[in-house]
Amino acid sequence: MKRMSVAIAALAGLAITAGAAEARDQIHIVGSSTVFPFTTAVAENFGKAGKFKTPVVESTGTGGGMKLFCAGVGENTPDVTGASRKIKDSEIEGCKKNGVTSITEVLIGYDGIAFANSKAGTSIDVTRKQLWQALAKQVPVNGKLADNPYKMWNEIDPSLPAQKIEVLGPPPTSGTRDAFVELVMDVGCEEFPEIEALDKDAKKAACQSIREDGAFIEAGENDNLIVQKLDANHNAFGVFGYSFLEENADKLQGGKIEGVAPTFDTIADKSYPVSREIYFYVKNAHVGVIPGIREFVAEYVSERAMGEEGYLADKGLITLTDDKYKDVASKAMALSPMN
Repeated sequence: MKRMSVAIAALAGLAITAGAAEARDQIHIVGSSTVFPFTTAVAENFGKAGKFKTPVVESTGTGGGMKLFCAGVGENTPDVTGASRKIKDSEIEGCKKNGVTSITEVLIGYDGIAFANSKAGTSIDVTRKQLWQALAKQVPVNGKLADNPYKMWNEIDPSLPAQKIEVLGPPPTSGTRDAFVELVMDVGCEEFPEIEALDKDAKKAACQSIREDGAFIEAGENDNLIVQKLDANHNAFGVFGYSFLEENADKLQGGKIEGVAPTFDTIADKSYPVSREIYFYVKNAHVGVIPGIREFVAEYVSERAMGEEGYLADKGLITLTDDKYKDVASKAMALSPMN
């Protein structure tokens, strides 16, 4: 009787919507489009075991996923979210305000942001400074910031292709966009004295604002859509996670950034300049109420999934070193909350 009372109390606490009679019997996962193929693979393997239903996995983008994840505790909110960057302090505070006070952070592995195009197009070797010049909303012209005048790549540098600047990339809600801004735009702009002379807020705006005149095209949260558009338009370049380049190696080529091509090895050893960590986050208040969360985490961090020879490596994941993997798996299995 006591156990039944505890279970009913847990369900009542979880149910936010009026009249909800019972908790979900299926894990709900949202988040990054980069993490999506990895989480989907884990969800499918988890479901095949037959003990729990296959989790529902949605590609909402990192920012969109965090917003949904942090909306509160309850069966109408997600249990897990994937992220192609670390959770922001502002997102942690938003979670806390809505009652999401215990979160487990799990480092999945590493990913590179590819700057790629069709194999039928011209290969490129570009610096982060040149990428910033191509994509920034305003750039230095005659010593002052002005609306970006560059229409062709070779106008920036004669070594670059004599073709129109056309880049397909993710929207501001995407973790890939956040990481691209941090690892490419913020770095590339630092080489200009006109930018360095600005105050902190003006510098941030100048470095991070991407042009809106058609040279950069927001192609949505679905990286597969960018891949399809590159296959159809051989003059365009795309910005997306390395795993999508790996999956489409028959059609696409990764551009070199500062002389280094995106490969498993160059991302793993961090010699590729645009490398990042990817994560998933667990809402601990849902553990033990929504069936299978603990077991799903165990599948995700298992050797057969996240190990060097695991099925996620086959999907393009750059895996962790043995020592790092053991530490991550141990904390994930314990569902250790973030500090």
